[in-house]
Order: sequence, then C-alpha cells, then structure tokens
Amino acid sequence: MKVSKRINKIRMRIMHQLTKNIGNSQKETMLSPGEKPTINRVLISRPNHRLGNQLLLTPLVQEVINTFPNCKIDLFVKGGVANLVFQNYEHVDTIIQLPRKPFNELIKYIKCWFKLKKYRYDLVINGDKNSSSGRLSTQIVNAPYKVFGETDEELEKMFDDYDHIAKYPVYHLRKYLNLLGSSESKNPIPTINIKLSDDEISKGKATLKEVVKNDKPTICIYTNATGDKIYDEDWWAIFYNRLKSDFPNYNIMELLPIENISKINFKAPNYYSKDVREMCGLLANTAIFIAPDNGVMHLASAAQIPVVGFFKVTKLEKYQPYGNKSIAFNTNETNLNDWLKGISNILG
Repeated sequence: MKVSKRINKIRMRIMHQLTKNIGNSQKETMLSPGEKPTINRVLISRPNHRLGNQLLLTPLVQEVINTFPNCKIDLFVKGGVANLVFQNYEHVDTIIQLPRKPFNELIKYIKCWFKLKKYRYDLVINGDKNSSSGRLSTQIVNAPYKVFGETDEELEKMFDDYDHIAKYPVYHLRKYLNLLGSSESKNPIPTINIKLSDDEISKGKATLKEVVKNDKPTICIYTNATGDKIYDEDWWAIFYNRLKSDFPNYNIMELLPIENISKINFKAPNYYSKDVREMCGLLANTAIFIAPDNGVMHLASAAQIPVVGFFKVTKLEKYQPYGNKSIAFNTNETNLNDWLKGISNILG
C-alpha cells in the first residue's frame, strides 16, 4: 500500500473517533403549521473529491432550490470538480474547496475550515451521513437549523430507496423540515443533473456525429472501472457482440477513460475528452449509456439519458442509476439475456 493511502486510512480512523458522537439534527424554533423557515443562505457539506460523489450531490442541491427558491447555497467540498458539476447552478454562490491531499497543502486545508466561520448560515446540511468531515463541518458552522443526516430507521421502513446515497439526504431534509412544522414535500426525488446548456448539447450532437459518421441512434458503452468493479475482456467481448447482433439499427460507440484503454480492443468508434461537461454534452445525444458502477456512469445520468449500470461488488441499492428509465443489474444474480431484455425495453 502506498504511504499516502496509509496516511489517509489513519486520518479517516482518527476523524471517525473524533466525530462518532456528533450527529443530532438541531432546531432552535418551531414553526406554525404549513409555515416554512426563513432560509436565505444554506451550506451543504460533502468533502469528497470524486466526480461521482459530487454528481450524486446534485439532487440535494436541487431539492434545496425547489424548497427555498430565493436562497443562496455554499458548498463545502474537496478538490475542484464541483466547479464543473455546479457551473450552471445559479443558486450555488460559493464553493469552499478543501485540497485533495491535505497533508501536502496543510495551510490551505486549515484556512478552508476557518472559512466555514466566515458566514452565518440559516441552514446547514451534511450530505453524507457516513462522512466524519461532513459531521464535523456541520457541527462547527453557525446556523439555527442543522441536518446531520443520521441514519433514520423510520425513513428506512417508509422508503424502499432510502439507502441510495443521492436520495437519503433529501429524505432527511424533508423529515427535518416536517418536524419543524413545515408541510412535507411529496414530489419525486430530483434526478442527478449537471444542467447542460443548449450550446453544450448542440456541440455534443455535432461531436457525436463526427464519431459515428451517420444519423442512426447510438448506444454508448464504457468498459473501464476500478478495482474489483472491472469486467474482463472476455466478458465485454461476449456482451459487445450480442449488442451488435441484437441492435443492428443502432451505432455502438465506446467512451474511453483517461488511461486510453478498451476492453473491446477499440473495435467500436470511440471518443475521449478531458472536459467533463464536453463528455456529458455528447452523452446527452446518445440513446442509452451502459457501464459498470463508476463515476462516468453517474455522469451519464447527469446528462438525463437512460443508463444501464452493472454491479457485482458495490451495493446496487446505494449507487444505482435512477430516473430517465435507468436500470441496474447485479451481475452475480442475472445473466446476459436479462441485461439485453432490459436494454430492449428501454429502447422500445
């Protein structure tokens, strides 16, 4: 194991011990029935640098916007990817970015924590109930209303999708506001959304046509993943050949990872970009996206298209794509025919 990983594991254990008893959602005043609290400035804490986790935060941000349309939202995150994810969110005002490697940029790391004291917030929300840094930041911020997001057995029983990492923060917020006396929202949970502009979608359409060189609808696959989530070349070869035979009226293209590797040996037209929003603009013009569980799978969901996610080690209930006819499969319990039937149902 690399030294940096060992240090990070030690840091996480220390943070967990320091914050394990933090986590009681707080409220200072009760409201009249049907009344909403006056919320003008909100802090949402999600100090994680991964693209997927920042994308999975967008439903909570949208829920806050829907509930308090005149508010300004600050984000407490790690790394710079949140700038790209929330670029077109007008309500997002300030993004406080912890460095990805705090021990290499210790002064900056400490300054970011002090920034949390710069403003008085009306509401602060911890975006991940399992985050020690999230609980600690929620604790130290000045705000009358605090949602730590501790596990709620009542919500677990009420909602089959409570375990989903993008959804339970929304359920926590709704219950918290309801306990204050505000009316409870019955709206569907917002989907993951990067809010592409019309120009980004238009450019993506032109780029897609350059890749596939025709006007047929396109199935996009992404064959890479990390660690045990990877499916090998033989698995992908069988799946790719069935896609070609079962869906002859569709292009099949591959989105490539930064490592420029392909589990189908570059047999399909392919595309790669370092620009997250540029990739998303292209994906928005495809008919369906198919991938194992990874951040790019969530990026495709953020393009508001149907996504098929394959899971074999991570919890499907926690990370599966949802909305826009998306589906997920535990590949330990399903087979090739199940997957192709699901894809066929989506494509109609």
